[in-house]
Amino acid sequence: MSSSPYGSWSSPFTASAVAASSPRIDGARFVGTEIWWGESVPQEKGRVSVRSSSGSEILPAPWSARSRVHEYGGGAWEADGEHTLYFVDAASQRVYKVTPGADPLPLTPPGPSHGGLRFKSGRLLAVREDLSVEPHARAIVEIPVDGSAADDASALRVITTGNGFVAHPALSPDGSRVAWVGWENGRMPWEQASVWVASVEGGLPQQVPTRAALQPEWLNDNELIFADDPHGRWGLHTITLDGVNPTGPARPLTSADADIGYGLWVLGNRWYRVLDDGRIIAVHTNGRDEVVMIDRDGAVSPLPVPGDGHVSVDDASGTRVLLSGNGSRVTPGVWCVDVDSGEVVTIRGGEPTDPQWMPPAVSLEVEGRHGAVHAFAYPPAHPEISASDDELPPYIVFVHGGPTAHVTGASSAAIAYYTSRGIGVLDVNYGGSTGYGREYRERLNGQWGVVDVDDVISAAQFLADAGLADRARIAIRGGSAGGWTVLSALVKGGAFAAGISRYGVADLRMLVAESHDFEAPYIDGLVGPLPSHEHLYVERSPLTHADRIDVPVLLFQGEDDRVVPPSQSEAIRAALAERGVDHEYVLYPAEGHGFRNAETIVDALERELAFLGRVFGFEPQL
Repeated sequence: MSSSPYGSWSSPFTASAVAASSPRIDGARFVGTEIWWGESVPQEKGRVSVRSSSGSEILPAPWSARSRVHEYGGGAWEADGEHTLYFVDAASQRVYKVTPGADPLPLTPPGPSHGGLRFKSGRLLAVREDLSVEPHARAIVEIPVDGSAADDASALRVITTGNGFVAHPALSPDGSRVAWVGWENGRMPWEQASVWVASVEGGLPQQVPTRAALQPEWLNDNELIFADDPHGRWGLHTITLDGVNPTGPARPLTSADADIGYGLWVLGNRWYRVLDDGRIIAVHTNGRDEVVMIDRDGAVSPLPVPGDGHVSVDDASGTRVLLSGNGSRVTPGVWCVDVDSGEVVTIRGGEPTDPQWMPPAVSLEVEGRHGAVHAFAYPPAHPEISASDDELPPYIVFVHGGPTAHVTGASSAAIAYYTSRGIGVLDVNYGGSTGYGREYRERLNGQWGVVDVDDVISAAQFLADAGLADRARIAIRGGSAGGWTVLSALVKGGAFAAGISRYGVADLRMLVAESHDFEAPYIDGLVGPLPSHEHLYVERSPLTHADRIDVPVLLFQGEDDRVVPPSQSEAIRAALAERGVDHEYVLYPAEGHGFRNAETIVDALERELAFLGRVFGFEPQL
């Protein structure tokens, strides 16, 4: 084995290889004898295609299935057993259908956005969002599949409408009622969300008392199942109905030190499926995921599958289920699992990773100022190169966005891009992250910019104190809310020698002024409501104290970002420039909140590596 300084190792994980590897999977369905799935195509500007196990592309270019409902979208395509695809066109936000051999046919009129598609018994439900009216309106609608509503909005059947938010529509087996999740404008869905039930023929919807409900499904015509967390962990509950009215309180079906569900950011997630025989396949999350089978008597047993991170139970047919997600020992993929035989068939991706290049992440629990801090460490790894014994590796601390989200310790070519070059990665689930229960999630309430910053600093200091990282060469990198934590940690100073912010938040008052509907009340819970807490908005904003940043900073921003607009990155850039602080700013045209184009992904990774090499004093090999 040869010796070379950390950061300078040669690697097969080029930025181009990272951009081309492991596309984002967007759901999967059984369609006749085939399996269909959605996936992003970075080489085609990140468009989302739908493809088949037969080898055909169901949704070819230039079409792209992507929703903008609630800004983050989700549930942008569905299919029936007759090989008909229903999808939300990314450009127009209209719903189209594609039958074999035919061109896409519009099903909804121009104007509103759609998402969260659900197809059952020949009927198509969707979430509709109309931002052209004041106040903005959202609805659950039934879309005629014959195209009669393409030019006539009155042909849509409106199940419910209002100014709040809705998700996860589910049609009853007899087709007479719809259940969904709803929450009021002024709350986030993980704070308070209810199950609602209404007749498709009209009448007042009825509320099922819940705390933070997710994914209602029908067990039969008179019984609903859904996830809720009344006692601190999302678990499954059932309730009996008389028509649309509950006959009593919800009954817990499961109890575990794990969550079935997490933050409802997108409309397409599915954390469980009910099989025809009444058994349930569900995802338990406690940091990493575990897929389990829940028998009719409530007994829970693990179901061995390759995926253990952000696993979605996308569909079920007989004894088979379709899972998509990522894993600590495999690349992201789609798997078909027979729950009786245990057979696992890989449909897309899911290749085993080489442990010499991508060893599984090490799960850490670090003591912090506010309690335990969870993280995943990826030490440098190379089968042919090592550094001298007297050198400690540089590290880059990853900070996820959200902040109500989490990472799972998954294998990733983007992480191997660094570790295979001799740069360690520490991925931190700071207080406020999902995946560890409500108490951990609510640790950030009123403390954004405090708990998250303290936790990432505690995690970084743990590595340095343990002699695992070079204390003088630890950088921090994050996007969106993670970018806020990056900038806030640099303001606090002392822990990080460099920072990389991707479309990060720099000024809270600016964020609130420019925020979209879905996240408008988010900062009320994370910091406090205006105007009574304006002093905290000023005090905690990195822009207020940009004069305290004294280490190099790399800023990335998407020009079309509507969640965190360029004004945020440009404000911090101007403050750094005024003081002559070493910084770089890159604005990417045609990119929004999260980079999708292959060219952008490549350029950003190569700039990051060159930046770290310049700051930390090594010669990287791109």
